Formats: sequence, C-alpha cells, structure tokens
Amino acid sequence: MDRVTKEVRDSSGVLTILHDVDFTLAARESAAIVGASGSGKSTLLGILAGLDTPTRGTVRLAGIDLFALDEDARAAVRAERVGFVFQSFQLMGNLTALENVMLPLELQGRPDARRAATEMLGRVGLGERLGHYPRVLSGGEQQRVALARAFVVQPEVLLADEPTGSLDFATGETVMELMFELNRELGTTLVLVTHDRGIAARCDRQIRIEAGRLVSGAPEMEAAAARAYHPAP
Repeated sequence: MDRVTKEVRDSSGVLTILHDVDFTLAARESAAIVGASGSGKSTLLGILAGLDTPTRGTVRLAGIDLFALDEDARAAVRAERVGFVFQSFQLMGNLTALENVMLPLELQGRPDARRAATEMLGRVGLGERLGHYPRVLSGGEQQRVALARAFVVQPEVLLADEPTGSLDFATGETVMELMFELNRELGTTLVLVTHDRGIAARCDRQIRIEAGRLVSGAPEMEAAAARAYHPAP
C-alpha cells in the first residue's frame, strides 16, 4: 500500500478518512489493524481488498496494481487470491454449510469442489454438520463455516473484519486459534481488524490508525523511531 488517501465529499465539504497510509506486508505475515472506532480501519481493509477505491495512492497484491484494473478484473483477482471473514459471517442462508464452502470453488470451476469443501469443514470441526443450514448453526459454528469458505481456496491473503466481534469469549478464542493455525499451515498472509488487544498481540505486527493516519506499524516508521531513540554516536 503506497500513500493511500481516501476522501469523501458531503454538504460540509471534503472529509479525509485515510491520509497517506503507507506500509508493506510480507508473505505469511500476520498483521492486526487497530485503532479507535471511526479511525478508518474498515475503510482501509476494504481498500486492501479492492472493494473500495482510494482517492489517491496504490495498492499492490502479489505485484498486481489493483486500481489499474477495472472492477471485473479486480473481482477476478479477489476470487483467486483473497479470502474474507466478516463479523456477521455473510453466509448464504439458503445453502447448507457444505454448499456455502463449495461456492467459491464452483465459481472457479473446480471439479473437486465437494471433496475440498468437505475436507475443509472437517478441518474446522464441522464434519458432522455438512448438511445443516446457517439458521440451525450456532454463531461459533457459522464463523467456522465462514473460515472454511475463506481458506478452502487457499488464498494468498485473508482479510478479517472483527471476526470474533459477535461471539462470546470462549467461542472467539476457538475461532481465532483455528484462524492462526490455518494461517500457519497454508502460508496465507493474515490481515485483521480488531478491538481485542489479546488477538492483536498474537499477530506479527500491529498497524495502528488514528484519525485516518498511520501512527505505528510500518517498518520504516519503526526504524525511524529506533534511530531517534538510539542516535548514532
């Protein structure tokens, strides 16, 4: 992400939601985007996914400049390279757990969609719930279906927006343990928005946003702070 700015205009003028946000994530890295409500965290996540467009700046995924592409091409990149986990699960209510997890594979034309989805649901502990619809699953079970759906395509990047926000503590812990385990096993870069300090502390890096500005978490910022604290003799 290179000097990304997001502005919106309303009757009072121009509101800057993100201002010159600049950082790079390494393959397999886990990063938590933290900050107060309204600081721009979810907007930042949406731009990383190519779901929202910046006013200025560049976002590259595996060397691909997302905003040099049209919407159809960005959607194709997301389908092939990005997984999503949302606080509200975003499952299709008219599809079973198995069908929800098969869906992204079928959109890719994968002939092994049923087998791969069945294996992934087993991996998250739902091998006995394949034929159940979301309405009869608990919140934790629905989030595990969402995890299976996100990871089944083996994405290069997984983006998660408050993935435990609607779960109780114990269930949230179980879900996050699964997420970090799959992150390690599949080598997926993990980026999550969270208010939970414990979850953020488990990530390799914390990227802090305040009032739309990056205040910590970029390697170059940390290096500059270290130089200021330990000046050269």
